[in-house]
Amino acid sequence: MTAVDRTPVERPPRSARRTKRVVAVRTSLTGWLGRPLADFHLLLAIFGMLTVLGLIMVLSASAPGEVAEGASAYSVFKKQLLYVGVGAIVFLIVLRIPLRTIRHGSTMAMLVCVVLLFLVLTPLGSVLGGAQSWFTVGPISFQPIEPAKLALALWGAHVLVTKRALLDQYRHLLVPVVPVAMLVFALVMLQPDLGGTITLGVVLMSLLWFVGAPMRIFGIITIGAVTGALVLALGSDYRLKRVQTFLNPAADPQGDGLQALQALYALAEGGFFGKGLTNGSSKWRYLPNVHSDFIFAVIGEELGFIGCVLVLGLFVLLAVVGLRIAARNTDPWIRMVAATLTVWLVAQAAINIGYVVQLLPVTGITLPMISSGGTSVVTTMFVFGILANCARHEPDAVSALRSLGPGRVGGILKLPAPVVYKPPPKRRPVRPSPPPRGRKAAPPPVDERRMAGRHAPPSEYRRRESRKAGQDRDARSRRRDGR
Repeated sequence: MTAVDRTPVERPPRSARRTKRVVAVRTSLTGWLGRPLADFHLLLAIFGMLTVLGLIMVLSASAPGEVAEGASAYSVFKKQLLYVGVGAIVFLIVLRIPLRTIRHGSTMAMLVCVVLLFLVLTPLGSVLGGAQSWFTVGPISFQPIEPAKLALALWGAHVLVTKRALLDQYRHLLVPVVPVAMLVFALVMLQPDLGGTITLGVVLMSLLWFVGAPMRIFGIITIGAVTGALVLALGSDYRLKRVQTFLNPAADPQGDGLQALQALYALAEGGFFGKGLTNGSSKWRYLPNVHSDFIFAVIGEELGFIGCVLVLGLFVLLAVVGLRIAARNTDPWIRMVAATLTVWLVAQAAINIGYVVQLLPVTGITLPMISSGGTSVVTTMFVFGILANCARHEPDAVSALRSLGPGRVGGILKLPAPVVYKPPPKRRPVRPSPPPRGRKAAPPPVDERRMAGRHAPPSEYRRRESRKAGQDRDARSRRRDGR
């Protein structure tokens, strides 16, 4: 029996194997992200996760306070569930509406929102939370500032894209978008609603940024905004108290600084993994507005650092997907709308989380899709519907949906095939207008070459013909002499 020599096989080092795995994962992820409907599916996943997380946290945060007031533990949750159902229906409807229809209806939507902002300041409006910014009909309340943000984004993009050939002139860049936005700002500040004014400012700045406005415009707007904020803060006691509380919340721990301090305590008690759902203590009347403005503190207490990272990761992923949708579209209106709506949602989430962790003054801005609030959640779902519709209008997605069919999600939802983008036809040069009546038209310019032709006076004909005949005779005589 002979022994066979076996040469040992050298295995690659562990670092090389790890590098190969990273390269393989990166290649597969890049390939999946390059698929036509990748952005659409990612957006649906973000939408679903934020919706489920919001419902769970609203139920957990609102139940103790409702029980302490003698109401049902599910009263706030039932309202939120109803609004989420309405928002889901709105989301599906917006997915079916052609984007051209939404664009053409943006002007009327902007007009209706301005009228509603006027009416809410009349006796038709209701005062809730110290601001007259609500319409109340029985158990249903409606805040017109939320659809006004969306209308400003859609209508502003429509106006700027329509005038994009003239935007190198300041009067076409700023008019009429900036005056209308200033009117909306004034109406919202009369309520007063500082949070709504800030988010409207984010929408306006996003529109001007993505249309390519010069940096001096942003400098002027920033100086004006800071000056206005200082004037408003110094001219109102409650705004001045907010600034003082932000600078030193421990000065009045049982009064104005209660929310800021209790939010920090809740985040600190959560630790890395949290106390678990329904086990938080801050919602037992320690933290005011716990299920609306300060729900992120409950997430940090019950789900810990992991829950906070999950929420932050979802909004970061929303920013990446929304800007990818804007970059991969060819329609300039879709590009501007997708980018503006994405910046609006992500900036609103950043402001809410910022004042919960005491990086910003408290402004009363809700956390999108997670905080309780009917108008806010329905409007946010409307925004997600527009973003999903924009994702289905990417050129690769349009060609895939029209050639290969609606796909699995489109087949379940029975979505129509998107329309191929066609750039607007080039305009013909404008014909010169006729002269006004009562004035004599100016004589046509004299054509010297024509005057030197057949329309010259008879004497000029004779002189020219005789000159030409003399030149012909001289040429013939030269030819005879040369022979």
